[in-house]
Amino acid sequence: MDITLDWHVDELVEAYPQAAGFLADHGVVCIVCGEPYWGTLGELMAHKQIADPEAVLARLQAFLARQEAT
Repeated sequence: MDITLDWHVDELVEAYPQAAGFLADHGVVCIVCGEPYWGTLGELMAHKQIADPEAVLARLQAFLARQEAT
């Protein structure tokens, strides 16, 4: 899975809708008023002051891989 912090949030949510719930559970709300955040995943995590964005990204990738395996 090649998701990086440079992915645009709208593209991420379109490709992997389940990512929105995962991110919200980790303090990264990416859908506001029904619309995805306009910008990259890294920008959103910086805005939300996520201390270790790479760790959240790794957990997201693992979560999505498990989802695809089922």
